Amino acid sequence: MSETVVFSQLSRKFIDENDNTPDDAQQVIYYGLAIGHHLGVIDCLEAAMTCPWDDYLAWIATLDAGSEARRKMEGVPRYGEIVIDANHIVMLANAFDAARAGQTAQQQAWSNSMLNMLHAIHQENAIYLMVRRQRD
Repeated sequence: MSETVVFSQLSRKFIDENDNTPDDAQQVIYYGLAIGHHLGVIDCLEAAMTCPWDDYLAWIATLDAGSEARRKMEGVPRYGEIVIDANHIVMLANAFDAARAGQTAQQQAWSNSMLNMLHAIHQENAIYLMVRRQRD
């Protein structure tokens, strides 16, 4: 049994219109979207990065012990998944940038990918990452 950690990035959103929603109900959905609720909205996530499980653990161990960034990333082994959104980008970007100096070439590549994904969130706040432990 192999285990990996998959970083999936929001690629698009759409409203599920497979059924014939009455016009009045459709207006409620649009209003809900306008105020930030996700009624009937489907998020499409694409795998953006994959790390072998043991390598993921070694990679996040390069973050400062006890730091908020390390605790965030340790949520994957603890809970099985985490969400990274606009609230986390500065903290994580600073931590992964600082950690690169002591990382292996592979870990640096993952950190660079992570920084690119965080930059995408910074550019468009609606983007987020779902980081999940996956067992095959």
